Amino acid sequence: MDLERVKEILTSEEEIAVHFHGVPVWIESVDQTSSMAIITARGSHEEKQLVSIDGLEE
Repeated sequence: MDLERVKEILTSEEEIAVHFHGVPVWIESVDQTSSMAIITARGSHEEKQLVSIDGLEE
């Protein structure tokens, strides 16, 4: 996924399905400089991961 699409998803009022390696996730935030995002698995808002946005898919 590219940076512009990640930013669109973050600001969208609609719920947009996003997956990281096949796992449904929420995007918590994105660092535009490093193209890294903080995500959590849907249904488990406890463990956050820092991942490359290249691994995110709609």
